[in-house]
Amino acid sequence: MVSDRRFPSLSAIRAFEAAARLGSFSKAAHELDTTAASVSYHVRRLEQQIGVLLFVRHPNHVILTRSGDLVAREAIHAFAALRASFAQAAEIDETHLSLTALPSLGTSWLTPKLGRFRALHPGIALELDLSAVAEDLSGGRYDAAIRNGHGHWPGLRAIELLPSLFMPLCAPSLRGAVADLGRDPLQPLPVPLLGRPDWWSLWYRALGFDGAIPPGRFGTQLSAEYLDIAAAVAGQGVALGSPILFRNEIDAGRLVPAHDLVVSDGRAFWFAYPAARHDSRKIASFREWLCAEAMRDCDATRGFIRSAIVMVP
Repeated sequence: MVSDRRFPSLSAIRAFEAAARLGSFSKAAHELDTTAASVSYHVRRLEQQIGVLLFVRHPNHVILTRSGDLVAREAIHAFAALRASFAQAAEIDETHLSLTALPSLGTSWLTPKLGRFRALHPGIALELDLSAVAEDLSGGRYDAAIRNGHGHWPGLRAIELLPSLFMPLCAPSLRGAVADLGRDPLQPLPVPLLGRPDWWSLWYRALGFDGAIPPGRFGTQLSAEYLDIAAAVAGQGVALGSPILFRNEIDAGRLVPAHDLVVSDGRAFWFAYPAARHDSRKIASFREWLCAEAMRDCDATRGFIRSAIVMVP
């Protein structure tokens, strides 16, 4: 019995298994992408370590000894089981897709569409995590992400989905009350502004106003764009939001543009995944479906996209 201290190296066992299964050092070398001399060396080291001759060497071939035949049966069986488990693991991995996305996009735009992906690919279970932080895709926790930016992330492939736009949106009942929204940001309105102050500053800059917006113009500060939109639907103010992400609210009449000016910060939403996983079937399936959904919404909101003024923050 070989002690744990003297247990042969995996590389030596692998070289022996391949040589025994294929009946040749040269064939084993070809499979292992090495040289016959290297296979012979590892087998010799294995024989020396366990004190048993495993092969009888002849000039043009090798033959297993009785001891070698015993060890070969067990080694071949063990490696076959390992190969099968690796293949099974790969198949299982292709049935589960873990995705991370920004909260507003994931809540308002992506989630309502996921039923269509499920109908097309019932064999892929989708796990969606919403995070304002760009999660690391190299650790294996997530397969892919939908990110906002300029599409330049080292080690990732990124496909542009939607431009990043925003415009003032409000409940239909408030449209008259905010008719003066674009005239002077220093003048008070009967309803507060909802959303990020830096976005509002950028929007007013596109109108020609460079001054600071008085803090008193803003209503409740919420943590995400979709929450600002929910407050706007409830009539709590006028929010800056994307006419693409919140197209359902506009089409349903729950929101209307409070002003015609659409602004872009030059960024976009991108589908990103590790470049090394480009050939993954599940990622390819989701990528194809997601791009089709994005193209459909871009076509439906082409007027907003074409009229957008790009402002650099």
